[in-house]
Amino acid sequence: MSERAIRNGIRERLRGEVGRPPLRDERFKVVALYPSPYAVGMSSLGFQTIARLVGEHPGVSCDRAFLPNDPAVWRVSRVPLFGYESGEPVRSARVVAVSVAYELEVQGLIEALDLAGLEPLAAERGPNDPLVLAGGPLTFSNPLPLGPFVDAVILGEAEDLVGPTLDALLGASSRREALDALERLPSTWIPSRHGERLPALAVAGDSWLPAHSPIVTPGAELASMALVEAERGCSRGCTYCVMRRENRGPMRLATVDRILARIPAHARKVGLVGAGVSDHPAIVEVVSRLADGGRSVSLSSLRPDRLDDAFVGALARAGAQSLTTAVDGASERLRLQVKRGGKTEHLRRAAELARAHGLGRLKLYVMLGLPGETDDDVDELADLATDLSRRCPVSLGVAPFVSKRGTPLDGLPFAGIATITAGLRRLKSRLRGRAEVRPTSARWAWVEWVLAQGTMSEGRAVLDAWRAGGGFAAHREAFRRIARPRQRPVLGASP
Repeated sequence: MSERAIRNGIRERLRGEVGRPPLRDERFKVVALYPSPYAVGMSSLGFQTIARLVGEHPGVSCDRAFLPNDPAVWRVSRVPLFGYESGEPVRSARVVAVSVAYELEVQGLIEALDLAGLEPLAAERGPNDPLVLAGGPLTFSNPLPLGPFVDAVILGEAEDLVGPTLDALLGASSRREALDALERLPSTWIPSRHGERLPALAVAGDSWLPAHSPIVTPGAELASMALVEAERGCSRGCTYCVMRRENRGPMRLATVDRILARIPAHARKVGLVGAGVSDHPAIVEVVSRLADGGRSVSLSSLRPDRLDDAFVGALARAGAQSLTTAVDGASERLRLQVKRGGKTEHLRRAAELARAHGLGRLKLYVMLGLPGETDDDVDELADLATDLSRRCPVSLGVAPFVSKRGTPLDGLPFAGIATITAGLRRLKSRLRGRAEVRPTSARWAWVEWVLAQGTMSEGRAVLDAWRAGGGFAAHREAFRRIARPRQRPVLGASP
């Protein structure tokens, strides 16, 4: 593909965007980089929020860049990664601000930096290269694998720190002065100076709530959807979750009027975002008012014990075609073990409500490989899905359990690729087509687990794996070379 074709494709994406602010002509240029493709990045409320705040800061312009869908195409064309708004190379910016959602995007960051003509390792970049700053959801659990590739990381909720960070950088005349200034800011980790000692997470003031996405685009995974935050945090204590109340404090609510005020008048599709959005006490009112205004509504999380006739009815009026909630544990025993609120009776009720309100499918998310899981637990899941399918068509989204730092299940081993694969095989066999099963990769879940439990050494291993082709086998070999007895990889049978 030629450079002209690449640039024309991006111009076509930009023409589809609504609400994009103009790029200001300021001397201090920042590129907001998302280390996954455009469709994913533009469905990230956090990425859009930070890009907006950076672009509104006096004296600063903010461009956007994304990992290409097919990086190999860019390599063949020899086009350096460039900003969407300016068309200028990412490496010409003063700062590259990266939002990282989860562990597997570490390789995306390496790829994006290389495509930009920047050395992936921070220690190998020169004084004229942009500073690379990171933030995002990954910082709530374990940002250590990012350490080798970034100059600094803002941990936690970054809204209150965007202004002070930019002011510090605007006043610095050298890279050293910039790092000196960043080091004085709270919740800012500088790997080259702090090693693996992490500061406390930032907590933004409630005045920032609710976050909202300024840009609506048909090119996002959440196509043409305006995103708005209904709440922040979670009222629950699920032991596998980084956002549990014991970690982040009580759930913080946005008022109904503030939620509705953040939705652009042109938006016909609205996504209500939050770790526990269905626990908002006024969620039915919010959905109903949006439906009454002719808008369709999607929610990022639905707790089965919160679903009742009024709630599901409001979702149906707001254009829902299916009902999505989480099982999480394969059996009720496991759900109780991880302090998950939903019980079998709630899931049965959800299926009945979906049918009663004309929703075509019940979508359930479940984890396999929780501690202590047995074949009996998997069989119970199959029996439950079979039972639910008599009420409403069922789809199971199955993901392996990955223990995260900062949770009560931190440090637990991965169940093993062979174990997860056997569980999936058993589940599919027992269901015999009664429910659709959509699994995520057990192999890449293992890679995610190694990074979730890892350090900067594991980050450097991702670079080795990327240089060796970036596939699973390359990651396995790179991690084996650095495996410590405390967290030796659990692969199960040879995949």
